[in-house]
Amino acid sequence: MGLTSAITLGLVLAGCSSGSSAASGSDAMTQPGATSTTDSRDLPQESVSPSPTVDPAVAQAAACVQSTVDALSPAGRAGQLVMAGTPLTNADSVVSVMKKNHLGSAFLHGRSSRSAAGLKREINRLPSVRAGSATIAPLVSIDQEGGAVQSLRGGRWGTLAKARVQGTWSTTRLSQKTEIWAKQLSRAGITMDLAPVADTVPSGTERRNPPIGVFGREYGTDTATVSRAVTTVTTALEKNAVIATVKHFPGLGRVTKNTDTSSGVVDTRTTANDTYLRPFQAGIDAGAGAVMISSATYRRIDPDNRAVFSSKVITGLLREQMGYQGVVMTDDVGAAKAVTDVAPGQRAVRFINAGGDLVLTVPSDQARAMMVAITKKAAVNRNFSKKVEASVTRVLTLKQKAGLLTCNEG
Repeated sequence: MGLTSAITLGLVLAGCSSGSSAASGSDAMTQPGATSTTDSRDLPQESVSPSPTVDPAVAQAAACVQSTVDALSPAGRAGQLVMAGTPLTNADSVVSVMKKNHLGSAFLHGRSSRSAAGLKREINRLPSVRAGSATIAPLVSIDQEGGAVQSLRGGRWGTLAKARVQGTWSTTRLSQKTEIWAKQLSRAGITMDLAPVADTVPSGTERRNPPIGVFGREYGTDTATVSRAVTTVTTALEKNAVIATVKHFPGLGRVTKNTDTSSGVVDTRTTANDTYLRPFQAGIDAGAGAVMISSATYRRIDPDNRAVFSSKVITGLLREQMGYQGVVMTDDVGAAKAVTDVAPGQRAVRFINAGGDLVLTVPSDQARAMMVAITKKAAVNRNFSKKVEASVTRVLTLKQKAGLLTCNEG
C-alpha cells in the first residue's frame, strides 16, 4: 500500500473500533457458571458511534496523488525531486534539461525588470510530466525577499524594502505589501517564493554574519519580531497562491561564513531546543508549504554532518520534534562551496536519505547526475526506495494544493 493510501485508510479506520463492551447487568452475570435470567430486552443498549466520515474531496485528492506516484517511472520519481536553475532573463532555456531528465521543478535566478506577461510566456513553455491519467505541471520558484535579494525588481515590480525594514512595519502593512508582490508573482506564473527568512541575527553581530546580517535579510534581532514577520509573510503568500518557503533551517543567523562561498561553515550555539527555532515553528504553524535546510554544520545538534545531510536535523528535529510533514528542500547544492567535497549525485542521495525531498541545483548541468544517482540508489536499496516514494508523495501533495497536479477521471 502506498503512503497516501495508508494515510487515507487510517483516517477512515480511526475511531471505527469501539472501545466499549456490552453493558453489565447483575454481579451474577459475571460469575463463572452463572445463568442470567435477565431478558436481553431489559439490558441497556450499547451505544454505537456513527462511522467517521472522510471528506470526499480529501479522499479523491489522496487517491490522485497515490495513483500518480504509482504511475511514475523510477526516473520520473527521481525527476520530481530535483529543481534545476534557469536564468530569469531566459526562463525557458532549461526546457531540454527538464525533458531529458523528467524534472518537475525550476528555479529562476538572476535579476530582471522584465514584464510579468513576457515571463509567463516562457514559464508556460516549461514541460509538464504525464503519469497515467495525471498531468504534473512544473513548480517554478524564485528568490523574492526584498532588499538585495529581490530577483524581479524595477518597473512595475517596484522595489521591496529589505527584511530588516519590513520587520519594523505593522502586521497590517507587512501583510498588504506581501500580498501585492505575491499577486505579481502569481500573475507571472511563479508558484513558489523562497522566502521568508526565519534566521535571527543577534543585535550587534550583523556585520559578522555574511549570509544574512550583512544584507539585512533578517526581520529583526529577537525571535518574537522575526516570528511575527514570518507568520505574516507566510500567511500572505499562501493566501495568494504562492508557496512560502521558510529558510534556512535550523538558522544561519549566528554563523560567520556564507555557505554559498565558503566551506566549513559551523554554528556552535544552536541546540535542538533553541529559542532561535521559534520563527521556523511560526512559519510551519502558519502553513508554509516548504522548509529550506541550511548547508552549515550545527555542532550541538549533529557535529558529524552538515544539516542538509543530517537525519538528526531533518528527520529528528524538523519532522519529529517540530512536527513538520511538508516538503523539505535544500539550499543550492549545485554551486555552493559548502558541499563541493561531495559528488553532485551523492548530495542528492544523502539529502533524501536524511529525510529531505526537493534538491535545488542552480547550475542545471548538475541535475542529471542527481536524478540518475537517486534512480540507481532506489533500484538497489529498498529502504531508500521507500524514502523516495515518501518524498515524491509530499512533493505531489504540495503540487496538487498549488493546482499543478490534475488527475483525469475515467
